[in-house]
Amino acid sequence: MRPTPALVAGGRMVTSFLSATEWMLPSPATQVHTISVLPSRRDFAFSNLTMLLRNSGGNEGESGSTKFHVVRDDLLHPLANGNKARKLDALLPILRRCGVTDIVTCGGCQSAHAAAIAVHCAEWGIRPHILLRGEQLDVPTGYNLISLMFGNVTYVSRSLYAQRDEMLYEHAIKVAGYSGTVMWADEVIGKGLGVDEDTTDGNGSRRVMIVKEGAGSVQALLGKERFFLASFHLSFMITHDVCTANKTK
Repeated sequence: MRPTPALVAGGRMVTSFLSATEWMLPSPATQVHTISVLPSRRDFAFSNLTMLLRNSGGNEGESGSTKFHVVRDDLLHPLANGNKARKLDALLPILRRCGVTDIVTCGGCQSAHAAAIAVHCAEWGIRPHILLRGEQLDVPTGYNLISLMFGNVTYVSRSLYAQRDEMLYEHAIKVAGYSGTVMWADEVIGKGLGVDEDTTDGNGSRRVMIVKEGAGSVQALLGKERFFLASFHLSFMITHDVCTANKTK
């Protein structure tokens, strides 16, 4: 059994550890946006409700305007935020302190997870290598376009993608080269919780980290815990209208 984060961190409480952890995001919160029709201009306006309330002292804008609020926790605009970025909130700082030079991950052709990895790795000076399932689009759009802009994208067949672990490992071996090192994020995340020094070896060899697809591993939990501790909470039931009839509370 893997040790709990509190034990790995030298006996510190999880909450104390989280408060001392380096984070990628300034805030774990998802922004609330407002779309409104302004009577004076008969036009649409798009604004960030969080910033608007802060700057206007609670006045949301023109009186009499028709408006509705939008929360998109999976939204990547302008590049990356919401839950996709939150999953990387603690992971990328830990990996950089471990001297990781490259990250290999995978996803569908329009994977938001892959796009977020590509964007944030590029921002942090880590080379992103993205394996996308299926065929290359004739005209790249959406998250696929973002992945192409910021990452090194390789398209893989569906039959190969069905064996994800083998696919990721074989590609990581190619990226690492003869003198490089390949690691799995799930295996080092516990060790990473206790990292206090930069472990870069300094010899120029590549240190390649494999990060599984969006819901395929545990590294998102630290970002989730930070979000949980920083938020007010209301309990409610959400029913997903899917074939498995999943319910989440």
